[in-house]
Amino acid sequence: MTRTAPTTDGVLAHGGARRFASHGWIILALVSACQFMVILDAAIVNVALPSIRRDLGFTPTGLAWVVNGYLLTLGGLLLVGGRASDILGHRRMLVVGLGGFSLASMIAGLAQTQQTLVCARLVQGAGAALLVPATLAVINLSFTQPHQRARALGAWSAAGGVGGMAGALVGGALTSGLSWRWVFLVNVPIGAMLVIVAWRELSTGSVARRGSLDLSGGLLGTTGLGAFIYGVMQSASHDWSAPEVLTPLVGGLALLTAFVVFEQRVATRPMVPPGLFRNRGVAVGNAMLFVFGAIPIAMWYFTSLLLQNVLGASALEAGLEQTPAAVVFALVARGAARSTERWGVRAVLLAGCALLVAGFAWLARTGAGDTYLQGVLGPTLLVAAGIGLVFPTLIAAATLDVETEAGTVAGLANTSIQIGGSVGLALLATTSATVAGPVTDHLAIADLAAGYDQVFLAAAVTGMALAALSRLLVKRD
Repeated sequence: MTRTAPTTDGVLAHGGARRFASHGWIILALVSACQFMVILDAAIVNVALPSIRRDLGFTPTGLAWVVNGYLLTLGGLLLVGGRASDILGHRRMLVVGLGGFSLASMIAGLAQTQQTLVCARLVQGAGAALLVPATLAVINLSFTQPHQRARALGAWSAAGGVGGMAGALVGGALTSGLSWRWVFLVNVPIGAMLVIVAWRELSTGSVARRGSLDLSGGLLGTTGLGAFIYGVMQSASHDWSAPEVLTPLVGGLALLTAFVVFEQRVATRPMVPPGLFRNRGVAVGNAMLFVFGAIPIAMWYFTSLLLQNVLGASALEAGLEQTPAAVVFALVARGAARSTERWGVRAVLLAGCALLVAGFAWLARTGAGDTYLQGVLGPTLLVAAGIGLVFPTLIAAATLDVETEAGTVAGLANTSIQIGGSVGLALLATTSATVAGPVTDHLAIADLAAGYDQVFLAAAVTGMALAALSRLLVKRD
């Protein structure tokens, strides 16, 4: 018996076009649920931090590692996760990533000591770093038609955005109604269910390519990325010129430089094949994803601070007031593919960037005397629509025409936006603090508002930069 219409790596089990037609939605639901869970977990813990601190006795510095530990290993290991997906198989890495993530979630939820919780969060980030590139690779190899792939990427992007926004609401509800432990334990049954679906619906023969994992390159790249991201994180509590910031930043950049040189000299199967960057979509798309990383930070993180610190909303109220924007983002991201098919990649990117610039410029005019309806609802809807157009379109551009390296390119794309977000958060937080002045118990609301205004203006300029970079993409209209 022969199989019909196989995919590049046999992503669909018991394959063929007929099975894909009837079960393609299951694959899309699987990868979207995985993305939702990963992004949700990056946000859900924030609301529970005060309870975690009281129960386990964290110091403020130690408590930061409950968040930073997850982000550090996630960002540092994405390249390794992407390459492992190509070499060892997308199904295998998706299942291993889900299993590790779920097991670490259970350990975090049952943790009785600070050290146990932080170590569990580090393992959670590592599991997510294996999982995320595998989900993108499955999309690229399962949805081979451009319009199908674009729509699948839209759904995947929307799931991540909704996960980020749902974090505050779900975290608040679980912490208030049950315990902070449930912000981690909730992942366990969901993860177990997704492992079963992945094992049943993805093929056993999912090894995409033969070769080695390039352990030397992986060590250089992972250590360099980890050190760089750690240095950026340290800038939240130290001056940029402080040794605590400069040492890991310089060390990380040196290791990343060594990684680039090493990769160019590796004879076979480098971690990131240099030839990938001859694909203009990969090169320009990743550069744009790095720049774009600051946009979601400015939108979700600083808008939440504006609502709470300037307009007086509670954490739960801020989450509820951001929900309309989350809904708009999800709807627009799902429909971005149709817009791209009709108007072309550049036109969609330019339209999205125009919405970003208009929305952030409007937000920059919001002050202490405004209400949510007057100064926040309208501009956040514009920004959310802009993100919904730009993000899935950039992901598609950065992963196009690279089926044989789908996992590697997916890991690279996610690394770009992860590092861009880390750098963006540090730079925007510095911008806000510089304008608002030194933090004191009596810092005026007007000073805080002025700092956030500068953040939103910087985000508007970032939107203009993205529009300019879009001219470098290969025209496929």
